[in-house]
Amino acid sequence: MARLLSIDYGKKRTGIAVSDPLQIIANGLTTVETSKLFEFLEEYLKKEEVECIVVGLPKQMNNEPSENMRRVEPFVNRLRKQYPNIPVEYYDERFSSKLAHQAMIQGGLKKRDRQNKELVDEISATIILQGYMESKRKLL
Repeated sequence: MARLLSIDYGKKRTGIAVSDPLQIIANGLTTVETSKLFEFLEEYLKKEEVECIVVGLPKQMNNEPSENMRRVEPFVNRLRKQYPNIPVEYYDERFSSKLAHQAMIQGGLKKRDRQNKELVDEISATIILQGYMESKRKLL
């Protein structure tokens, strides 16, 4: 099996997480500057086989698209065009940042470390990917 890759797309920074090759556990990989995201993906996809790319779907509580959707949609369109052999799927990212902060608190991180936005983005991508994998398992 190949890995799954998750993207928590942001205006300035993008969190990235990947699954293990058996697609059991999601792990944070890194956070990259959004302006350098395609360069990062190009290098990563040369080294690793990725079965599917999961992109956080930015929604508000009322189920309407959030303001970030106007940036995410063109990104996903370019991603699909550039990598036509890798399926790209959306997964609801509501609460991922809040859950990331809770995980950091439960993990015992100091307040200063919890303010590290790059770490929050990476953990958010991990939460998105883990949720995606769990939702797929429920369908089996």
